[in-house]
Amino acid sequence: MRIVYIYPYFGTPKGGWSTRVYEFARRWVKEGVKVTVITSPYYKSDITANGFIEKKTIEGIDLIVVNSPDSNKASLFNRMFNALKFSVVALYYSLTLKYDIVISSSGPITTAIPGLAGKFFRNKRFVFEVRDLWPTGAIELKLIRNPTLIKVGLWFEKMCYKNADLVAACSKGMREGILKVSPTTETVVVPNSSDTALFKKTDLSPYDFPTEWIGKKIFIYTGSLGLMDDCFQILSGVKYTTSDQVRLAIVGDGAEKKELEEFVRNNNLQDKIRFFGLIPKEDVVKWYNIATASFVTFKNLPVLHTSSPNKMFDSFAAGVPIIQNTTGWIKELVDQEQCGINVPPDNGILMGKAIDLMVAREDLHLEFSENAGRLGATQFDRGRIAELYLGKIREIDG
Repeated sequence: MRIVYIYPYFGTPKGGWSTRVYEFARRWVKEGVKVTVITSPYYKSDITANGFIEKKTIEGIDLIVVNSPDSNKASLFNRMFNALKFSVVALYYSLTLKYDIVISSSGPITTAIPGLAGKFFRNKRFVFEVRDLWPTGAIELKLIRNPTLIKVGLWFEKMCYKNADLVAACSKGMREGILKVSPTTETVVVPNSSDTALFKKTDLSPYDFPTEWIGKKIFIYTGSLGLMDDCFQILSGVKYTTSDQVRLAIVGDGAEKKELEEFVRNNNLQDKIRFFGLIPKEDVVKWYNIATASFVTFKNLPVLHTSSPNKMFDSFAAGVPIIQNTTGWIKELVDQEQCGINVPPDNGILMGKAIDLMVAREDLHLEFSENAGRLGATQFDRGRIAELYLGKIREIDG
């Protein structure tokens, strides 16, 4: 089997970004599948391009890197332009490469263009992978306001679902959103997953760990500091905590970083909260190794309650419980599996109480940690998820 995977954000553990496609692809290669990933440089990943197009191979995965870089700090216009440029080049390869299956990973939803072209013009099997519900997310975040653009976006979304041989949703909530638009679409839930091999416990401490934090209870947030992430609730929680043992490490970058740093200064939280910027995923592991708990937060918008955040699965891989504020499938998971604490959105006081509970109740913390590790090693094990995904792809390949 030959798979072309169109995904503009490919990265390995040497970068500071999601390794989902890398981990799936390298496992599929070991199963005898030829995988070509069409990607582009993302400012959080470790993938670069010398020239407009560069071809390289990583662990048997063939990469075609289109030098159309993206950043969530860029303007909406620049991001849309680069997404279209990437899709045009990917369209060329979808019409010329030898393959059996084309996977378009969205967002941006424009990655579906070359996938649809492969289906319509070459009769290839088309898998549409939905990592974000678009354009719903952009509409709720008010990134798209023009009624005509909204109508075009909703029409294109429906066309993608109806013409895909398989739609892979990253969460149950996303699957429900897809089926509301196109009830007869063949779907499968392929969540982000836990790489337990990468997150095995290590004795190494983070490279720039503050010596004055030795002996404190370390809480971490890893990932984007962007428009979708309600990191202000985390900072408010630290502000309202009553424990003098709490320290928060923020590992990541994004559009709201400056505002978050200003919040810390204005509330005199510099001793308790520090920003460590983007670091390779291999080094992020060291922060999880010493963490009491990690945070999973999003702004209080319906579409974001369907999210499948990589940071949560990393936390489970490391056996670290979560404190989270969504009200969808993750809340249900935490309630059922007792792997952390749910906090209502937009409530810093209750966030602070959740932090205090993690510090005060060692017995409860131990229970949450064991359950988080169990989920990472079983239900969300990356090898298991990769096998499930490949099995569904083989079914549509006939």
